[in-house]
Amino acid sequence: MVKYELIPTQLIYEGVVSTDCFFEPKLVELPTIGLAHEEHYVNQLMDLSLDAKMVRRIGFPLSPSLVDRERYILGGTIQASLYAIERGVAFNVAGGTHHAGRDFGEGFCLLNDQAVAAAYLLKKGLVSRIMIVDLDVHQGNGTAHIFGKNPNVFTFSMHGDKNFPFIKERSDLDIPLPDGMDDEAYLALLRENLDEIFTIFDPDFVFYQAGVDILATDKLGKLKLTTDGCRRRDEMVLERCRRQRIPVQISMGGGYSEHIKDIVNAHVNTYKTAVDIFDF
Repeated sequence: MVKYELIPTQLIYEGVVSTDCFFEPKLVELPTIGLAHEEHYVNQLMDLSLDAKMVRRIGFPLSPSLVDRERYILGGTIQASLYAIERGVAFNVAGGTHHAGRDFGEGFCLLNDQAVAAAYLLKKGLVSRIMIVDLDVHQGNGTAHIFGKNPNVFTFSMHGDKNFPFIKERSDLDIPLPDGMDDEAYLALLRENLDEIFTIFDPDFVFYQAGVDILATDKLGKLKLTTDGCRRRDEMVLERCRRQRIPVQISMGGGYSEHIKDIVNAHVNTYKTAVDIFDF
């Protein structure tokens, strides 16, 4: 998507960050991918032998470059999570591929970047209790599928009830939202549930899926949040992480507004909010 090229350009143009704030990820190898995905699925993905039904479910025609793209996204999120442990917060300009489950891809997601990164941090013993806060308008069904039996990962998804995917998985906490929800109703519900889950689970690392398809301008979202409401959502999540000194990695997730400027500006606001809160 063109937004992945425009976001860093806009960040530099506005002076939010400088060029030396960026890093280039490496391709993630199969053993690391296998921490969150089944071997047979990964092997078929790598050799482009997935059956036609699964390819249709993913939504993209498979190619070596597409698979490599996903592997780079995974590498970016893993590296960003390591930077977050060092510095408090870090981003992947892409990512948020939360529809990919243990043994399937779906909704233009082949591999699940935050799930693989979470499994990697746990495997390395760098953290012990991870929370995945998914505020994309679509449920993080793949993430829920991967971690459904893992007590060390708490999955929280607040999403459109009548939106894709139409068959939902069960997260540790799902908050289905009615069509047309506005800023104040959304933010009140988010605040209430963040208070609860951070108290109950007490994470030592957070992955934040910051999709901007909650905007009223989004062609697929069905919610009615303003750009300011989206910014306040980010502020609510990031202020809590900062206050409790919990490192947070952020992936961009979805955004399908008619005008690309609405998508890019909302994503750039997430960066601005993080810079302000974490005193960069």
